[in-house]
Amino acid sequence: MKIATQLSYTGGFHAAAAEVCELEKAGLDLVWVAEAYGFDAPSLMGFLAAKTERVRIASGILPIYTRTPSLLAMTAAGVDALSGGRAVLGLGTSGPQVIEGFHGVPFDAPLGRIREIITICRQAWRREPIVHEGRHYRLPLPPDQGTGLGKPLKMLTRPVREEIPIVIAALAQRSVEQTAELADGWLPLFYHPARARDCWGAALDAGRRRRAPERGELEVFAGGLVAIGEGLERLRDAARPGIALYVGGMGARGKNFYNDLFASYGYAGEAARIQDLYLSGRKKEAEAAVPASYLDETSLVGPESFVRDRLAEYRASGVTTLNVALPGGDVASRVRTLDRLRNLLEKI
Repeated sequence: MKIATQLSYTGGFHAAAAEVCELEKAGLDLVWVAEAYGFDAPSLMGFLAAKTERVRIASGILPIYTRTPSLLAMTAAGVDALSGGRAVLGLGTSGPQVIEGFHGVPFDAPLGRIREIITICRQAWRREPIVHEGRHYRLPLPPDQGTGLGKPLKMLTRPVREEIPIVIAALAQRSVEQTAELADGWLPLFYHPARARDCWGAALDAGRRRRAPERGELEVFAGGLVAIGEGLERLRDAARPGIALYVGGMGARGKNFYNDLFASYGYAGEAARIQDLYLSGRKKEAEAAVPASYLDETSLVGPESFVRDRLAEYRASGVTTLNVALPGGDVASRVRTLDRLRNLLEKI
């Protein structure tokens, strides 16, 4: 398995980029650059392209509603050119509260839109004149929807690659099935290696049956918090705030994909309680309600033997790239953790 991590740039762009450079030396294979409703991801991705040499640079994720398909293709091709062929286009939907509240765009037809976006992006990277008659995107725009002056255009500059990997952040059954059919990679949040097959196995199988052979194997990015050593089990609690935020507060009641996922793992009661507590403003209680069994079964925190067994479980479940969080008070400690993790992976 390869190793990926999510970039945290709360300390500023320059400090974040410097840390990625150090992690790259220790064996980091891919870095995800998030975009919620703060700074945009592509700006930092371009900055990372100039500072790094080997690590793949992935948007994690760009919401599909905030850019046209052609702009998504242009953005990925630009980062790919700056990095010498190291870009990964991570796409997802975000949620109605962000898309409609912050961007003022209707949150509709995510499956259909993603399918068409993938088609258009691959057309653009091959430098084909873009002609697309879809339900959600029509290129060129028909005369009755504009001036009538639109014409098929191909990308003006020549991309470094005709195929830039597309990774989809998907959780719902139909979305996972489509991802397995069309995308190059799958980024599931809150992945549980022991329960993933029961949750998504049928959807993955159905999508893979329709997958074009030339696409190759689907990359699967999943993992958890990493800390290797004796007496560190308490660090598993560091995952509680993030889980409570997503399961409890990321979306409205009855329209929270992460809550639905948690319930599908067998934690329906806990998922409902976390949401009730979080939406009523009792965030610390919501964090405390996250089941300890989930933390124990998904984290990579504990003695070396425990972490080794958990790594084997992730691999057996189909994960190809371990997506990890690296705790620690400073960059040096996180680099040491990554180096130790890399050494463990080489032994299993």
